[in-house]
Amino acid sequence: MKYNFEKVINRKNTESLKWDINEDVLPLWVADMDFEVAPEIKAALEKRLSLSVYGYTITPDKWYEAYQRFYLERHGLTIEKDELLFSAGVVPTISSAVRAYTKEGDHVVVLPPVYNIFYNSIRNNNRVIHEVPLLLEDGEYFIDWKGLEEAFALENTKMVIFCNPGNPVSRIWSKEELAALGALARKYDVTVLSDEIHGEITRPGTSYVPYLTASKENYKNSLTAISVTKAFNLAGIQTSAIIAKDPVINQKINRQINTDEVAEGNFFSYDAAIAALNEGREWLDELREVLFDNRDEVKSFLEEHVPEVSLLSGDATYLLWIDCRLLTKDSDDLIEHLKNNGLLLSSGKSYGTGGNGFVRMNVACPKKTLREALSRFEQGIHSYHRKDSL
Repeated sequence: MKYNFEKVINRKNTESLKWDINEDVLPLWVADMDFEVAPEIKAALEKRLSLSVYGYTITPDKWYEAYQRFYLERHGLTIEKDELLFSAGVVPTISSAVRAYTKEGDHVVVLPPVYNIFYNSIRNNNRVIHEVPLLLEDGEYFIDWKGLEEAFALENTKMVIFCNPGNPVSRIWSKEELAALGALARKYDVTVLSDEIHGEITRPGTSYVPYLTASKENYKNSLTAISVTKAFNLAGIQTSAIIAKDPVINQKINRQINTDEVAEGNFFSYDAAIAALNEGREWLDELREVLFDNRDEVKSFLEEHVPEVSLLSGDATYLLWIDCRLLTKDSDDLIEHLKNNGLLLSSGKSYGTGGNGFVRMNVACPKKTLREALSRFEQGIHSYHRKDSL
């Protein structure tokens, strides 16, 4: 490989959300990676830093061009310049969209288990969370189409926030599923927000399907949130984009993100994204090989050493969804026990209905870190057995 993904970086005492916790705990929870950023991105940021004056910044044409070129070449999606908007982050985009397309008391649909911050964006804006849980069949998640139509048919349902691909369930949604979602949303005049922040993190040889490529009809009453932050390990740099092809949707979200003051980048936001999209593709492709090799190693390890739990299959994200329902009825309790045994994962409870009994593990780390985490996981699970039997 051209890039080194096995270098262990000490991130403790660096004001890291992930790492500045109890000294003895190994954190595989929050979704950022423990790999060095691509050197091409680092070089672009160092060049930017060398300017020495860090004043107000405008959105350059090359930022638009980088996104346009990347999505056309990798996904066959044509994006016009005026269909692309800068936003300081996907989460700010989601909260702005909730304010733009719904009013207080309206229902916003989510399909759990799903990213927990969706709930915050709805609840904090005094909207009503309407869950349509995914169906779990033979270790794979499916959309409950009957339940979704019933939810969309309600007069006060105005929006659905959809995770594409799924976090934490690691599901790549098919073109047919996305087209069906769009058709159902249009039937009931429900705005679709497709969160595609994890879109580029897929198993080598596979690709996710952008919502807008499933059907040109999906251009209507929808917007897509995208970002380089997950795929290129830039979570600490506030940079993302919104694709809104529908003129009415575009006008509303543009006005809202400006009202919310999240429509302008910082001094490094644009250059980081441009370098990632233009120069980081080889690094990204190698990264995907490493991540899914890690996933496969976890699967083999669990099957051999911890058969009481099972890793659900998935071809997207570096976030593994592990079924522990044979061991516990309370994943918070299991998470606390694992933390006391030196390993911090995420509790499935936080991802809504259907998440309890599961844990989420972040495997975006060097093999040395991963193997230590698996050893602690095995020890923690086995001691949890003993705790349960006392």
